[in-house]
Amino acid sequence: MGLVKIINFNSIGDERGQLVSFEENKNIPFDVKRVYCIYATKKNVVRGLHAHKVLKQVAIALTGSCKFVLDDGYNREEQILNSPTQGLLIDSCLWREMHNFSDDCVLMVLASDYYDENDYVRDYQEFLKTKTNGN
Repeated sequence: MGLVKIINFNSIGDERGQLVSFEENKNIPFDVKRVYCIYATKKNVVRGLHAHKVLKQVAIALTGSCKFVLDDGYNREEQILNSPTQGLLIDSCLWREMHNFSDDCVLMVLASDYYDENDYVRDYQEFLKTKTNGN
């Protein structure tokens, strides 16, 4: 199984429009403790550039698109997010980068825990060391 794990969300709708829902421990595979959105990202900006020791996330492009790069220290995989009916499951211990944000991109992220700076690995070389040490 690869690094990129897509969750497909059901959308329902009619002539009034579409609706997609996100439910913890149903179509989101964990308790949701934090939700945040990234938007109005400037051209050529790279976001992410970190890993989490424990935290799990699901990223969803509510509008627009962006490219994710996931890295486990051995392999790198890319995924374009461009639909609110698809979420990218980002497991713990994965380096993540976000690139190529469209002007209208609104990226929503559902997280398994509250913000904790101690859970971040912000240096790629340090991240690689944790992977070779079996963490």
